[in-house]
Amino acid sequence: MGIVRLFFLLLAATSMIFLLIGLFRPWSMLWWEDIQNRRKVIKVYGTVAVLCYAVYWALYFFG
Repeated sequence: MGIVRLFFLLLAATSMIFLLIGLFRPWSMLWWEDIQNRRKVIKVYGTVAVLCYAVYWALYFFG
């Protein structure tokens, strides 16, 4: 179970790094989208970061 928790923590950290990169250069993180803006970067990578971090803590308490 520890490996799964570590995976979700690393996934959350990676998406936070991608979020920071996307705030400076949205095109580099959303190259597949038609419109690349900072709001969409926050929506995509911020959601992934928050969800992965929540799963990490849920596995800590309930796992």
